[in-house]
Amino acid sequence: MPGVEGRALGDRELVARIAAGDTAALAEVYRRYSCLVLGLARRVTGDQALAEDVTQEVFVYLWDQPGRFDPSRGTLRSWLGVLAHRRSVDLVRRESRRSRVEARCEPDPGAPDTDDVVTAGWIGGRVREAIDKLPAEQREAVVLAYFGGRTYRQVATELSIPEGTAKSRLRLALGKLDELLRPALDGQDAPAWT
Repeated sequence: MPGVEGRALGDRELVARIAAGDTAALAEVYRRYSCLVLGLARRVTGDQALAEDVTQEVFVYLWDQPGRFDPSRGTLRSWLGVLAHRRSVDLVRRESRRSRVEARCEPDPGAPDTDDVVTAGWIGGRVREAIDKLPAEQREAVVLAYFGGRTYRQVATELSIPEGTAKSRLRLALGKLDELLRPALDGQDAPAWT
């Protein structure tokens, strides 16, 4: 662009030259305002790559639509800043919306499989039935130890029995539970999905 190096062109003249297809005029506008546009975009998006995308969009828009700049409404600097801010906000909203849609569409990796839930429910029912068939003193010891998280010493203390008795009740209860549950879990009683 002849003469740009020799004298500083005003924003209006640069935009007029961009409208005429002068790439050197676009390069000059980019040199003057790209830091502003990139900085605004980075502040809004919080991401360098997204800010660079916004910067490119803003200057491509200026190249494609130079007539949209109205010098009676403000400076080229403020117009480019407004474009950068709007494009950045739109991009953040799109990204946020896309993330929410993806989150709804993707299965929760921590969520249990339906078959696992059904199987666990069936097995839990069999275990409850078997525990109900235990003698009361064995049932108390098992509930405290396995559902209450107590050690055999704590079971003995809570039931006011000797530690050896607590161990015996738990050992007898586990043997009885094995006897009651093994047929169900070995497939005689089990549903097809287990």
